Order: sequence, then structure tokens, then C-alpha cells
Amino acid sequence: MATSVAGEGQLSLNGIVSEPQTKKLTDLPTELLEYILCFPVLKHVDICNVSCCCKRLHDVCHGRGKVWGHQYKLRWPRLQRFYRQNESCDWLREYKTRHRVGIQIRRTVESISKRFFTEVVNSFAEIESLGMPEHFCEDELLFILNTDKRKSLTLKYYAKKILYFLRQQNILRSLKTFLEQPAEQQSALEGAVLVDQYCNPLADVTLDSISAQLDEITEKVKKMLRLKNPSHPSLRIAQGDCFVVEDFELQRQVLCALNSVLYEQLQYKGNEFDYYNPLNSYIHQVLLRHTGIPISLSVLYMTLAQRLGVQLEPVNFPNHFLLRWCQKPRGEDIYDFVYIDAFGRGKQLTAKECEYLIGHQVTADYYSAISTTEVLLRMVGNLLNIGKRGEGNEKSYQLLRDSLDLYLTINPDNVQYLLLQARLYFHLGIWPEKVLDILQHIQALDPSQHGAVGYLVQHTLEHIQHKKHPVAPEVKKRSAPEHKEVQYSVGLIMKHKRSGYNCVIYGWDPKCTMSQEWITTMRVHQLSKGANQPFYNVLVQDGTCRYAAQENLEPHSAPLEIGHPEVGRYFSEFSDTHYIANEELQTRYPEDMDVTLDTVRELYMQKTLNYENVYINKLSFNSKM
Repeated sequence: MATSVAGEGQLSLNGIVSEPQTKKLTDLPTELLEYILCFPVLKHVDICNVSCCCKRLHDVCHGRGKVWGHQYKLRWPRLQRFYRQNESCDWLREYKTRHRVGIQIRRTVESISKRFFTEVVNSFAEIESLGMPEHFCEDELLFILNTDKRKSLTLKYYAKKILYFLRQQNILRSLKTFLEQPAEQQSALEGAVLVDQYCNPLADVTLDSISAQLDEITEKVKKMLRLKNPSHPSLRIAQGDCFVVEDFELQRQVLCALNSVLYEQLQYKGNEFDYYNPLNSYIHQVLLRHTGIPISLSVLYMTLAQRLGVQLEPVNFPNHFLLRWCQKPRGEDIYDFVYIDAFGRGKQLTAKECEYLIGHQVTADYYSAISTTEVLLRMVGNLLNIGKRGEGNEKSYQLLRDSLDLYLTINPDNVQYLLLQARLYFHLGIWPEKVLDILQHIQALDPSQHGAVGYLVQHTLEHIQHKKHPVAPEVKKRSAPEHKEVQYSVGLIMKHKRSGYNCVIYGWDPKCTMSQEWITTMRVHQLSKGANQPFYNVLVQDGTCRYAAQENLEPHSAPLEIGHPEVGRYFSEFSDTHYIANEELQTRYPEDMDVTLDTVRELYMQKTLNYENVYINKLSFNSKM
């Protein structure tokens, strides 16, 4: 780098040829050297080598300088938002720290599959214990997730779970801070966004993005209002202002314009046909799909009205969440209010008409306004009920876990839901130590739960003892005589002959191992070979896991990727025609991969050769023409 550069000999004024001038790279001004060393083709290794050449270049490449700043920004562009522009920062130290975090996290993620292959992953304390900046961890996990989507599936599977966990921990901290605020400072919209974020931690949901969408709707309402009343005071309200329109007629004009924009122009509506879809409770999905349930639409409606100077209050009406609008200076009686049904296109109801919505009378207490905390409890309670109604698959269990976490963060002493949480963790076989803590808390809150608590304590202690002496995994070799009837192998893409679903095999048994009750319920006895044939564990395209009889399965004619959330738990790669089992699955089925390759070669390679021959013949025919 510091090599001399010889110039041409030059004739001086007295006719004598001067000695050629010697120039070095290090003679260049610092700004020019920095410009050269920031050239995109140079990597961090090159900069390290350059800085070792001499003191001059070492000084140019100092940690707080432009060169290492450029390297850092080049390598980790997503992290730029965490630094202020022109911030004086030791970029070399930041680079080393971020690089070290990346190595540690990757090693941790790689080790998780061996430890959690046979059970549900429940905690990632080792990631938290790294003590590294959280945004470094998140960036490395996103880097893993954004690599070739068909490869490193197991690494991606656990990276996604860790990212899910870390973001949820962050959101819970934000929720606790939110709940500590005075009630009058709590916004129902912010609370709804936190609920949304916790249940969808991998989605890009922020309060700013939601607020920006509501700003657009607010402007549409103002435009509508301007046509009816150009001098309306709501038109003078700037974004973020706290202003209340006092006149009831002017308030009515706001609500009419809001109904017109929301329900006629933007076509928002209550989702009557798919009421129990959890998407109806997530505010970003309500804005995206223009549909929701009474409480989510009420939060949206109430927030928009408030931005236009009209104060509405949430009402915890049974089975149908409502808003109330006061028609008198100091409304106290339930008949002093008009009740707004955001689910019913903003229809305004009297107290008596509200009862028609649910078909029976209620006491005056149900017409009272409630706090933001109570709004969130009802919102989370809806999600909890959807989780309980679920099909017992990974998705419904996750929703149940998430909604229980939220509910107990808001109301930590609810015995009913504490017991449900303990039972859920016990059923899933996760966090036995935490189950004991929950049960101890329940016993302190309500000693009458002694029976249920005692049963769970006993079996949880047995589970902990069992974990101390794990059983070696069962290894199934195809060459064993008892497995001679097994035709298919793990990793093959299959199609169910009767149900038509696509799936991938991740395990098998030489005979059905399910209970007699299951065999009867699933009508296995009606199959030609009944339960006395190989059965396969399969991951289905629709996200379910099933146990299918051999006679009902056949290799898929055109192999395709199976979009199941658990694929990465068992497979490391999708290879166009089949999935490649990861180390843990191969340990349990050590002879399957060879069989899978032979099957794939026989099924699909001949077809590929036929296509190639047809193509070659076609080219040959065209050349003769």
C-alpha cells in the first residue's frame, strides 16, 4: 500500500535533468485516503490489513473515523436507525461487538435443535443472558431469516421463535409501563396496538403507522364536514390537539360525517360471517380488511371521533360492545346518553333499543362507561375465548398462550386464568418450574383451589423428575424385519388419496399406535387393512399435523413446498423434490434418507429425462425444418 511511485525525469530551467520524484499512497490527504478506503469492494478484512501497514494508515482507519463507520453501515444497514446522524461513535468497537454477538447468537440457535427437538421450546434465557444490545440480537436473527428461503430451515425455525420471544418480552415491558400511567392518560388505541403487537410480534405494527392511517381517515371526514359546514370548529383542529366541540348539534354533524366516510365511502362493516376470526381483534387487520367485531370497531370509531373534538365513552355492554355519547351537560342517568353501535354502521340507539341487540333486559350497571384497562381486558378476553375454541393445533395454543400472558399482565390475580395457564403449560409439557410458581400463587390467592392445585403439583413434580432422566430417542431402522411393510420415508412429499391434502412425512410407525378410541372415531377399521398397516406422521399444507394410513397416501406427482410452521423443526432444506431431514430427525430414522433419494430418483428423475428427450427431439426437428 505504501509502495513508492516513480515519476518521469523532468528538465529543469538550467537544462539539468532532475531526479524522478517519489510519491507514496500515504502522502495523499486524509480525506482522499478515506474516500479510497470507503470503496465498496473493500471489506472489513481489507481495512484491518491496511491499518496494519503503517502508522499513517492506522491513524486514517481509527475507530471513530469515516472508514470504519462506512464498513459498519455497509454490513448492517438495518441498524442505522439506532444512531443519530453525524454521531461521534467508536465504529470499530461497535463493529467488533456486533460481529461477536452474531457469532454467539448463531451458535446458540444452532444448539437449540438438539435440546428442544422432542419438546416445545418455551424460553430463550440464554439469548437474554448474552447481555448484548437487543437491536444487535434482533438484527442477527433477521439476517438468518432473510437468507435463502429453501435452506437452513431448522436454523430459521428457531431464529423465528427467538425473535418472537424477544419482541414479546419488549412489548410486555411497554404494556406494563402503559398500565402504570394515570387512567386519564391511557389511550384505548395505544392499548389495542400493544395487544396487536404482542399477538403478532413478527408483523410490522407500530403506533405511528396506525396513527398515520387514522390521520388519513380523519382528513376524509373533515373534507366531508367542510361540504356540510365550512365554518365547523373541528376543521380548525390540528393533528394532536386536544379540543372538544361543545355544541351538541355540531357534534352530531361530526358523527354523521364520520358514519358517511367510515361505512359508506370506506365500506367498513362488522364481520358477521367470520366473527370468531382473531384477525377481527387486531387493529392493523381491521384497518387493512375494513372489518372487525364490536370492540375493535368501537376503538377505531372512538379514536376518530376524539380527533374531531367529540368525546365518546366505551360501554362494556354484554355480548355487544358499545359507545355512549352524552346528550346533556352533565349526564348521569342512562337515558341521558345516545348509544352508538360501531359494529352496526354507527347506528345510534336509546337505552331500550340496546336491549334488543341481545334479546333481554340488563341492569343500569351495564350502561356505565369503563376504563381503558377494562377495554383491554375485554379485548384480550375475546382472544382468549377464540384460543379456547381452537382445534388444539399449534396456532390455537399459541393464541391461548399469548392472550393468557396479556390478560394476566393486566390482571395478575385472576385465579381462573392462572389455573388455565398452569394447565396449559402442564398439557404442553413446558415450564414445569413456572407451573409450580403459578400454583403456589393460586394457593395463596384462593385456598379453596387446593384439590386442583394438588393434582397439578404432584404431576408437575413427576415431570421434573422425568426430565432429569431423559429416555433415549427411539431409533427406527427400515432394515428391521418388523418394518418391511413400510413403503415411504421421511422427507417425501405426499398426497392424501381421499382428502386431497398435500403433506410431507416426518415420521412413521409399522402399525397404528393410537388408542382404540381414536381408531374408532377416525373409522380406521373401515380401511381395507385397518390399523394393521404402517401409519405416517405428516405435516399438512393447511398447518395441521395428521396421522395417515399408508393405503391413503401416494407420492405427489409434482412435489411442492409445504407451508407448515413446523417444517423447520424436522427438516434442514427443501430440495425441489423432497425435504432433507435435519440431524435430529436423521438420528431417529437413520436409513430413511437413502430410501428417500432412491424413491425421488425413481419417481421424478425419469420424468425429467423424458422432458429433456422431448425437448432435444423438438430442437432436432426444428433444425431439419
